[in-house]
Parts: sequence; C-alpha cells; structure tokens
Amino acid sequence: GCSSLNSIEIPDGVKSIDNYTFRGCSSLNSIKIPDGVTSIGGSAFYGCSSLNSIEIPNGVKSIDNYTFYGCSSLNSIEIPDSVTSIRWFAFSGCSNLNSIEIPDSVTSIGLDAFAGCSSLNSIKIPGSVTSIEDGAFYGCSSLNSIEIPDSVTSIGEFAFHGCSSLNSIEIPNSVTSIGDST
Repeated sequence: GCSSLNSIEIPDGVKSIDNYTFRGCSSLNSIKIPDGVTSIGGSAFYGCSSLNSIEIPNGVKSIDNYTFYGCSSLNSIEIPDSVTSIRWFAFSGCSNLNSIEIPDSVTSIGLDAFAGCSSLNSIKIPGSVTSIEDGAFYGCSSLNSIEIPDSVTSIGEFAFHGCSSLNSIEIPNSVTSIGDST
C-alpha cells in the first residue's frame, strides 16, 4: 500500500518475493528483480497500476495467484522457460497487455489467468499445455487469433467468453471437454 513509491531496486541476495509484498503500490512503475529470485508469491504486484514492464528472472517456477492482477499499465512481459504454471488470475485486469509469449515449459493456464486483458490481440498456447481453465481469456476483446495445440484435452467454462474480435478458432481433436459459455 505504499502508494507514492515509484521505483525500487531489490538487492542481488534476495531469493524470493513473498505474497502481497508490493500490493497496492499504485505509483510503482519500475522494478528490477535480480536473477537469484526463484519465487514470486501470490498478489506480489497486485494493483500496481503504474507498472509498465517487468522482467521475470529465469529460475521462477510459477506465476502465482493474482501476482500481476490489476497491473493495468503493463504492456509486455517476458515469461522465462523455467515457469511451468500460470495460476489463477495471474494477469487478470492487465488491460494494456498487448503481447505475451508463453514458453513451452508451461503446462497449465489457470482460472481467469488473462481475464480482462482487453488489449491482448493474439496468443500461441505451447504444446505442453494440457488444459485451459475456466475464464482463462474471458473478456479479451481484442483477441483475434489463438492457436490451441493438440496437447490440450479440456477447455473450461467461459474460457473465451467476451472475445468479441475472435472470428475463428480451431479446436483440435484432442479436446474431449468444453465447458459452458466458452
């Protein structure tokens, strides 16, 4: 809740950024996370609405629940190959996020992970992902292109609900379950 904090440099010895660390730091626009960080907790940057870019160090295993929720100025992010899961609401409400590359190491895209990312226009889901959970891309109104690989076996409820720019989608034969209102 340090609403006037606009930049911070984390020293090299830090190994983890815990839950809620920078939650509500609405003026924070710049942060350098050192390479030694292997864990970023849930809601760590929740509501950091001025944060416009961030580099996640290689070694971080998961983008936890609500980590970047409501970071409405974030326009791009690079996810390292060490990340295996993008959890619930991880990037939800990042309304200026226009591009993101999900690495092949990611196996799951959680509930509402990218919900409300209204500037996101295309996404390629890697062949390592087996499920797209409920609401994963809910309200991504600029999304006009999405590639779903053969590895996906289930698509949750409301996964693409409100994706008004999406004019076609190819669902592979591997998908055995599609939720309501998708």
